[in-house]
Amino acid sequence: MLHDTCGSAPVQEAGQSPLCPLQAALATRPCVESYDEFSRVALSLFRFIGAAYATGASDCWEAAYRFADEAPGIADSPLLVARAAALVRILRSGRPCELCFMPPSCRRLSKDEAELMRLLAVARSKQPGELESVVCQFVGNENEIATTRAVNALALC
Repeated sequence: MLHDTCGSAPVQEAGQSPLCPLQAALATRPCVESYDEFSRVALSLFRFIGAAYATGASDCWEAAYRFADEAPGIADSPLLVARAAALVRILRSGRPCELCFMPPSCRRLSKDEAELMRLLAVARSKQPGELESVVCQFVGNENEIATTRAVNALALC
């Protein structure tokens, strides 16, 4: 599949069947399996925490703590959940709309989840100045310092 000069719409190559817009969008999003174990754990925690905020159900919080307790290689699971929750809370406060989280069992990532995974990957790579740039692209100048601190804290768990 080729893109037009604007990059806005895919152009079909000869012999290819056209994708519906949803299939095209999903095809460009990363899959859960493309991340390492720590990132997959963090993603699941984001999803449980997002579900807790969306539904108000305390079961979602319990599921997040249980999931972190059972995840391999996590030394301090309550701290990990707290840091993931702090990041979600900071991001929710500075946005005009809700963050979009997929269900915990989903293999695809929403646009917001893909950005969170990008933030986490950059923080874990420890490239000076790069995280601030990526955070600014995601949240703008609002909450930039708090978001950067929260992502760094989560990345160090």
